[in-house]
Amino acid sequence: MLTISKKQEDNHILLILDGQVDASNSVELDEAINEVVKNDHKNIFVDGNKLSYISSAGLGVFMSYLEEFEEKNIHFLIYGLSEKVANVFHILGLDQLITIKPSRDEALETIHEA
Repeated sequence: MLTISKKQEDNHILLILDGQVDASNSVELDEAINEVVKNDHKNIFVDGNKLSYISSAGLGVFMSYLEEFEEKNIHFLIYGLSEKVANVFHILGLDQLITIKPSRDEALETIHEA
């Protein structure tokens, strides 16, 4: 099961993922990201503190937006992943394509530097 919450913060939109992203609910993640991209948010953060599992379908959702993020100059960042979930991103090399930070504070520092 997956719950996605959206929260507008100072200069970014925050997507909070709670649960597991798999083939049965990856479309929900896709819709949530698509909505914030459509609304011209330039800084999108994903809080992965409560994300317990992500399948290849979930990773595919993130990958499908990489080109659009670049074209629209959107700063996309994930933080707070457990070691197990972060390892999945690392094994597939997605940590080279997506900015992943250990904590919210480090994520915020990244946009202040940009």
